[in-house]
Amino acid sequence: MGKTKSYEEINEKIKSGNAVVVTAEEVISLVEEEGVKKTASKVDVVTTGTFGPMCSSGVILNVGHPQPRIKISEVYLNDVPAYTGIAAVDLYLGATSLPESDPGNSKYPGEFSYGGAHVIEDLVAGKEINLEAYAYGTDCYPREKWETKMRLEDMQEAILFNPRNAYQNYNAAVNTSDRTIYTYMGILKPRMGNINFSTAGQLSPLFNDPYLKTIGIGTSIFLGGGTGYVAWHGTQHNPHAPRVENGTPKAPGATLSLVGNLKQMQSRWLRGLSYLGYGVSLQVGMGVPIPILNEEILQYTAVKDEDIYAPIMEYSRGFPYKEGSNLGWVSYGELKSGIVKIEGQEVPAAPLASYAGAREIAETLKTWIQEGNFTLTRPAAALPGFD
Repeated sequence: MGKTKSYEEINEKIKSGNAVVVTAEEVISLVEEEGVKKTASKVDVVTTGTFGPMCSSGVILNVGHPQPRIKISEVYLNDVPAYTGIAAVDLYLGATSLPESDPGNSKYPGEFSYGGAHVIEDLVAGKEINLEAYAYGTDCYPREKWETKMRLEDMQEAILFNPRNAYQNYNAAVNTSDRTIYTYMGILKPRMGNINFSTAGQLSPLFNDPYLKTIGIGTSIFLGGGTGYVAWHGTQHNPHAPRVENGTPKAPGATLSLVGNLKQMQSRWLRGLSYLGYGVSLQVGMGVPIPILNEEILQYTAVKDEDIYAPIMEYSRGFPYKEGSNLGWVSYGELKSGIVKIEGQEVPAAPLASYAGAREIAETLKTWIQEGNFTLTRPAAALPGFD
């Protein structure tokens, strides 16, 4: 196994400016040139990144009290409804929430031009939003209506809290029917006219630590352009997905629940998305630093797109109706080449996640660490299935 390092040793090197930090792209060539043993002894941290649509996201907002006080029971932010069943002026705005005026798919395919994710982006961009609130009135909270303009800086608290982000692998989507379909995996052309995927591959955080040996509750991360933390395992967390020899899953695996201070974030890394015929989502930028504690962890970070496989899922019947199994597997190397061969047919491939954005996040996190502005946290507890 070779020499091991501790979190404390690595953080001391970060604070003194002596830490060797590389991205998950850069470590691949280092291992090829110098081998695992030498690279593990030299490198202290490997940075990862992903920048893709993550529907299970949202913000907890405390909007403060007007005079007189109010116990909000119904609220709209730029006409988008937020959940109020928390406390008097605590709200949860989900990324996929839509205005009541949105026609949805009644005129198919719907445009879904604005929703919760766009409100979040507008807040982080410093834009003024309209708040319209209603209440039934109580002795301690007598006000029954409140309408005001508000910016993020005016709010008491603003917490990005995402129940499910950073899927450890996901489906590559095709459509075998005779009609175009509109999905959260984008527009899928008939008769396998295209294949869409949404993972950063070799840069993606959970591919670089497939057994979550360094990622757990309390891990500090890049989130939305600021510092965030792993709060819990994410919804739909599946630690038992089938895996290949390098440890990466062949199907959707682990997920993370993430939390961070929205007021520290940037609209560059939290973007509202509109999916024709489907709805609204939030494009989230996140990255995880992986401490190279030993040779085993280093080996995991050297994984390449050619050795990571996604299931090919059919989305006209297979996914929505749970009919049949997938159509096989495809490597991220093949997906990123732009052409995938499925059942003898050459199918154009396109990403929903931004690889350029993932690379920028990994580079930014690398710079933060090199400049001593970001240190590593030892997880307080492992996530289920990775104890």
